[in-house]
Amino acid sequence: MRERHTPRSLLVTGGAGFIGTNFIRYVLDNVPDVGIHNFDALTYAGSLAGLEDVAARHGARYRFIHGDIRDRQALASAFAASGADTVVNFAAESHVDRSIDSPLAFVETNVLGTANLLQAARTAWGDRRDVRFHHISTDEVFGSLGVDGFFTEESPYAPSSPYSATKAAADHLVRAWRRTYGLPVTVSHCSNNYGPWQFPEKLIPLLLSNALLEKPLPVYGDGRNIRDWLHVTDHCRAIWTILTRGEGGESYVVGGNMELPNIELVRTLCAILDELRPAASGRHDRLITFVPDRPGHDFRYASDCAKIGRDLGWKPEIAFEQGLRDTIIWYLDNQEWVERIRRGGYDGNRLGTRGRPSAKIACLD
Repeated sequence: MRERHTPRSLLVTGGAGFIGTNFIRYVLDNVPDVGIHNFDALTYAGSLAGLEDVAARHGARYRFIHGDIRDRQALASAFAASGADTVVNFAAESHVDRSIDSPLAFVETNVLGTANLLQAARTAWGDRRDVRFHHISTDEVFGSLGVDGFFTEESPYAPSSPYSATKAAADHLVRAWRRTYGLPVTVSHCSNNYGPWQFPEKLIPLLLSNALLEKPLPVYGDGRNIRDWLHVTDHCRAIWTILTRGEGGESYVVGGNMELPNIELVRTLCAILDELRPAASGRHDRLITFVPDRPGHDFRYASDCAKIGRDLGWKPEIAFEQGLRDTIIWYLDNQEWVERIRRGGYDGNRLGTRGRPSAKIACLD
């Protein structure tokens, strides 16, 4: 019989990022008697704006620790302060285009930082078995699919970008710490997330911002690259399910069962925006502009979630069109948050062009 893990004190690294923010809110709103320490370096993509109301609503159950997983002493102090029995590691550099321009920054955080965190957990926990280290990975470590097939937990690793290569390296470190030191770990590989609080360099919020300003909506290549879309709330449910019911040492693929070519996503977004916020100058899809493709752009991602469904009873619950509509409404209602991010220095310029001219462009991963 599978042994359940019962978290009492979580150390969430990277909790000021998009998925981390949603996960902290999900746990505190749905799971009583659990405390969370949010450990985050507050880099360009990290913001506490999405958690401003959390401390007021949950009091001592939530604490923020400003720190970087590249700093071993800061990690040791965080374990001591939190008394954590559970780690959920979201901390990572995650923008594929940025990894093309600055690969070593991704190595430092995603590889060395993960090793630091694993070692800090091992030191703090010793031989305890009532603990769990959960590592958030990505389906991108498996590379690119052709026109058919799906990623599973048995898929071979074939990363294409510096980002996915560093995430693959981190996965191997997590499994090595289990095999060598007996650290209780689990790993999840998620597909493309969408939802509230996402930094506006990503596809959906950036295109929304451009559309509202009547700016071009750039799409890589011919727009036929395919992604599997997962609402962030469904992902948070999956993480909690794996934490509490997953088998130690196992990995789980988590997807939305929603494959969509990028161009179809953009057109669907435009159609919803036409309904919710029509533009006087015409339909929003007139702004779609095809631009040179990203170097090494993976063609297709698709996830087979049979294992997490069969073993843990999880499946995505939020229908894509409703989830996308709700996400668009959230951004329309929270333009002040988007503007705060932009005032912080993000200008929307394209990265990862290997010397090609800059343009306003969304990251499709």
